[in-house]
Amino acid sequence: MRILGLDLGERTIGVAVSDEMGWTAQGVETIRRQSAEKDYARLNELILQYQVEEIVVGLPKNMNGTIGPRGEQCQAFASALAKRTSLPVHLWDERLTTMAAERMLISADVSRQKRKKVIDKMAATLILQGYLDAKSR
Repeated sequence: MRILGLDLGERTIGVAVSDEMGWTAQGVETIRRQSAEKDYARLNELILQYQVEEIVVGLPKNMNGTIGPRGEQCQAFASALAKRTSLPVHLWDERLTTMAAERMLISADVSRQKRKKVIDKMAATLILQGYLDAKSR
C-alpha cells in the first residue's frame, strides 16, 4: 500500500510517495500551483500512477501547537482532497520540516538555486517519513 505525502505551499506542492511496504518515503516532484483544478488533476494523476491508497498532508502548526491561517488552508485542502479522491487523508504536524530539509541540503553543499527547486519535495519526504515511522511503532 503506497502513501502519498504532500507539503502544501502557496506557490508549490511538494510530493513524496512511500515504497509499497510503507517503510520509506521518496521525493517525487514539486508541483507549481496554477489553479485548484489543475493542482487536483495532477495529484489525481500521481495517485493513479503510484496506486496510492492513503494521503498525508503536512499541517503547519505554530510553535505553541495552535493552528494559524496557513494551517486552516491546509485543513481545507485536505478535506477537499479527501472528497475528490475518496481516499483517507491525514494531517501530520510539519513544524520545522522545511527548516530541517534546508539544513540537510546545505550540509550536502547543494547550491541555493538547486535548493529552491527541491526544498518542497524534500519537506514532503520528511513529512511522509515521520508519518511512516510513527505508524510503524
